[in-house]
Amino acid sequence: MAALTDTFKRTINYVRISVTDRCDFRCVYCMAEDMTFIPRKDVLSFEQIELISQAFVELGVTSIRLTGGEPLIRKNIVDLVAKLNQLDGLNEITMTTNGSQLPQLAHGLKQAGLSRLNISLDSLKPERFKELTRTGDLQNVLVGIEAAKQAGFDRIKLNAVILRGRNDDEILDLVKFVRDQGIDISFIEEMPLGHIVEHDRSLAFMSSDDVRETIAQSYNIEPSEHTSSGPSRYWQFQSHSNSRLGFISPHSHNFCHECNRVRVTATGKLLLCLGNEHSVDLKQIMEQSEQPLLAVKQAISDAMHIKPERHHFDLEDDVQIVRFMNATGG
Repeated sequence: MAALTDTFKRTINYVRISVTDRCDFRCVYCMAEDMTFIPRKDVLSFEQIELISQAFVELGVTSIRLTGGEPLIRKNIVDLVAKLNQLDGLNEITMTTNGSQLPQLAHGLKQAGLSRLNISLDSLKPERFKELTRTGDLQNVLVGIEAAKQAGFDRIKLNAVILRGRNDDEILDLVKFVRDQGIDISFIEEMPLGHIVEHDRSLAFMSSDDVRETIAQSYNIEPSEHTSSGPSRYWQFQSHSNSRLGFISPHSHNFCHECNRVRVTATGKLLLCLGNEHSVDLKQIMEQSEQPLLAVKQAISDAMHIKPERHHFDLEDDVQIVRFMNATGG
């Protein structure tokens, strides 16, 4: 089979795989406070995740990101990383995490072959952090970031969702923190996935341009040529700092024309776009086929024909995508 190319001539070389929809946090922009999670029997087994990963790598994918929910609460997650690290042709395994389990797991993950970490951090104020995550402990996450540094992870990156009137007064504090720590940060526009009642997304929305303008009032920054496998657009400091600033702008600066990725949900649905419902049930295909690897490869290849050109997020309209972010993976 040829490398994965969709009908808009975009080559897919990056897949995000959700290992669970469960999380030990309840972030206000990600899920409802009272969640009903997927029955465990419906979640992909590690063996199924390994097979799907092998299929993607044999089709030319070079980067896999493990997501959730919170991937580090999945039992034996370090063993899965070690297994995936053995796939010939895979250049990197990365992970998005809330950091709560890193004090215990950072060293093991590094030893198992995890390449990079993205750690969600929306506030440096303990009470506000607890308010935004509903259950999170800021100090534990800060200890986790330090554990990741001590384990030897390079280019650790924070992810911060900025909500107007909630944490936009901490933009410069977060920038100072990453500069002091020698790590990177991406500021993310909130994505309208799932029905939430905790806040009005249209009122809380803050664009990447607004965030960047706030930073530029205190720091001299300029566009960077650095790129990663994801959608961040990077800027750099003109002063002596190795930290990078990323901006993920699904609303204000649509990046779909450069899309190189697909997602696999915790239940095995191949999701062709975060902002659309086009999907293929890889779990069902595996379970019904006598040659599951070949069947999954064929299904992935065929699915390129239904990958849409772009998403259409509208903060003023009713939510079109009713699944929460935790069901999709970060």
